[in-house]
Amino acid sequence: MKRFLLIGLDGAEPTLVERWMGEGRLPNLSAIREKGALLPCASTMPPATFPAWTTCVTGVNPGRHGIIDFTYMPKGEYGIRFTNATHRSAPALWNIVSDAGGRVCVLGVPATYPPEPVNGVMVSGFDSPVCQRIDKSFVYPESAYATATGWPFADFQESSIGEGWHDMAFRKLMDGIVAKEKIACDFLRQEEWDFSMIVFGESDTVSHHFWMFHDSDSPRFQESEHRNAIRDVYVRLDEAVGRLIEAAGDVAVGIVSDHGFGGAGLGVAHVNNWLAEHEYLQYSQAEADSILKRVGLSVVPPSLRGAIFRRLTGVAQKAEGRSRFGGIDWAQTKAWSEELPYFPSVRINLKGREPEGIVSPKDYESTCDEIIDALKSWDVIEDVRHRDDVLSGPHVERAPDLFITFARENGYPISGLRARGGPAYRVIDSAEAVGGKERGMNGVHFPTGIFMTDQATDARETSLLDVAPTVLATMGLAAPEMDGRSLTGAAEDVVKAQNYERSSEEYTPEESAILEERLRGLGYFE
Repeated sequence: MKRFLLIGLDGAEPTLVERWMGEGRLPNLSAIREKGALLPCASTMPPATFPAWTTCVTGVNPGRHGIIDFTYMPKGEYGIRFTNATHRSAPALWNIVSDAGGRVCVLGVPATYPPEPVNGVMVSGFDSPVCQRIDKSFVYPESAYATATGWPFADFQESSIGEGWHDMAFRKLMDGIVAKEKIACDFLRQEEWDFSMIVFGESDTVSHHFWMFHDSDSPRFQESEHRNAIRDVYVRLDEAVGRLIEAAGDVAVGIVSDHGFGGAGLGVAHVNNWLAEHEYLQYSQAEADSILKRVGLSVVPPSLRGAIFRRLTGVAQKAEGRSRFGGIDWAQTKAWSEELPYFPSVRINLKGREPEGIVSPKDYESTCDEIIDALKSWDVIEDVRHRDDVLSGPHVERAPDLFITFARENGYPISGLRARGGPAYRVIDSAEAVGGKERGMNGVHFPTGIFMTDQATDARETSLLDVAPTVLATMGLAAPEMDGRSLTGAAEDVVKAQNYERSSEEYTPEESAILEERLRGLGYFE
């Protein structure tokens, strides 16, 4: 089989890649385009990390592979569980290549914890239940840990941003690229492999926090010495791409991002407040423990939060659920939103599915249609779609009922944030412009990323669904049934992939506590 190196640049934005290639700043990416193509690549809806990367490596939509978000809502509970790799129900590229007798080397791909037995090496991505860097539980086989030691994630808080924060963050992002490049090159040289995939997350993180310095047209723009931070990260990632290709030798190469990026506007929407105004939701007195949690997190130093959450194992599993679902009078509520800024959506309080559901199953479709029409009349909403119009497959029920796309104001999208009471829409002030996760990021996910290949193709555009079948076709391997298609022609039917089965495992309370603190440190939850 032909060897393939797939490099993920999380959140790489096609307009920036085109601009900086045109300026001669990204020579290694330019060389790949000259041999093959640079294509705009549609993400999942919404363009969120876990479903997007899992679609990339499986070639099927989230309704088929089952990874909808960082968390899922169990039937019969107003609460959440953390998603892990065992919830994936479709084979990934490394499974298919392993089954065909090839060896793999997989490093840092999101939604791959815990690592699974493969014919080769796997180092799990940042969803793993530790705070900052990998330990032996990330690595398969464990003997590969000596080479993988030091593989970093963003080891700084992304929600509390004060003076000097951007200096620290930029330095650590650049250091992270250096560390990952070295480890990945060591693996590429030491291992015998046929397929390798490495994901760098620094292009995503820098865009979330430095977009307001980069984009002079942004309504959040501020002059800063970090004006070129995003460009500098892209340039350093291009250098890493060149060194990885050199270490890999004679291989086919692909570059992919799970979504693109752009700047956020000044407008903020609070969906639950809108639902309350339109009598679809009613608030109750906020739960005391939810208030205590928020107050406690504001006074506990970040360095101590992990230890506190690990000790409070039973409380930590429920804390995020209480934050999302607390303060709602379920007996008077037809619909609510989790108000996740990266995953705007609405859920129906359905009888028989939710503990205190009040919407009869026979009224489900009409209630959805009514709320869709009402939300579309709100001028901050661009579109609302039922999940059945977005996803297909056996796991659609894991998704929220309605998917929201916020409107753009002069090209900059409105942000969705959590609230309990107050206006449904407001404009942030200058003090809020810098943002932070759960505070309205100044850089946000856009729905189109990139896919680059050094192989010939007639395609002019693509989607994440097409990445896995393209890789397999290039390698000369047969694929199981996928939603996507190969961009480089059909593969010869060399080896049939085996059915993928993996026992689903929940995180232990201790792992969930640590994982919650990890995601909270990254700013995904309040």
